[in-house]
Amino acid sequence: MMRIECPWCGGRDETEFHYGGEAHIARPEDPDALSDEAWADYLFMRANPKGVHAERWMHAQGCRRWFNVLRHTASHEVVAVYPMGAPRPDLPETAA
Repeated sequence: MMRIECPWCGGRDETEFHYGGEAHIARPEDPDALSDEAWADYLFMRANPKGVHAERWMHAQGCRRWFNVLRHTASHEVVAVYPMGAPRPDLPETAA
C-alpha cells in the first residue's frame, strides 16, 4: 500500500485519498477559439511517463484539501508533496 503525506494531516494510507489526474495542466485562455482536435488534446492527452510524475490528490477522508504529489510511476515512491498553486519542486538527484 502506498503512503501519502498530506500537507495538513500528515502521513496516511492511500485509501484515504482520491487521485485527481496530472498536475499543472493549464486551462486554455480562449476555449471557444480551439479546434476540436486542440480541445480533445487538452481534455484527454496526458503524459504517461515511467518515472517521476506530477499528480493531483485530494485527502477525501481527512481534510478534503487538494495538493500535488511527485510520484514515481513504477515504484510508487512519493518523492515530494506540495500545495496546489505552488511550482513543481526540483527533483532530488536520486529520484530522477
